[in-house]
Amino acid sequence: MEDELKRPAAGSGQAGHRRLNAGKLTGQKPALKMKEVWSIRNRLELNANLRNLALFNLAIDRKLRGCDLVRLKVGDVAAGRQVKSRGMIIQKKTDRPVQFEITENTRRSITALFGDAVPGPDEYLFQSRLEASPHLSTRQYARIVQGWVASIGLNPATYGTHSLRRTKAALIYRKTGNLRAVQLLLGHTKFESTVRYLGVDVDDALEISTGIDL
Repeated sequence: MEDELKRPAAGSGQAGHRRLNAGKLTGQKPALKMKEVWSIRNRLELNANLRNLALFNLAIDRKLRGCDLVRLKVGDVAAGRQVKSRGMIIQKKTDRPVQFEITENTRRSITALFGDAVPGPDEYLFQSRLEASPHLSTRQYARIVQGWVASIGLNPATYGTHSLRRTKAALIYRKTGNLRAVQLLLGHTKFESTVRYLGVDVDDALEISTGIDL
């Protein structure tokens, strides 16, 4: 949830607005490139940060909004010690189900996170280190993402949690041109939402069309 902004003092006008947004870039957050995904993943593996490695891998795999990712429970991804290859969650924003895949690499990182003692199915997968919160908050998650992108030399003001949600979806679209598949994976109710989310334009359509020779 975004911080509530204090109302600017009378007469401050747009100057106050500019101060609040100083140093921040507005607009759609770009997806990560494949080499950037592997750079972050390699750093997490080298640092043996099991929680953040599982969090990163799931964020890429599941293409979920941050609010859905942080409230995942153990039973959403595993049955006992066996990590699932597919799952489903009810989206907080739309109250609609969305299915997802869990790749082998991600399954390994979740198994490593469990260690010797598998938590109960109703326990949160990413528990907060703050006593006031039962699971990682969206604000904490956003700060973690900023740390990830900064660690590989990217500007954290340019990227955000939606960068991870968009990464695999954008790659699938570029490889297949199948917007309907991406719509289902992202859990969008409207086709137009997927078009806007990916930033699809006429050039994209023409590039796909050029590759089809009849």
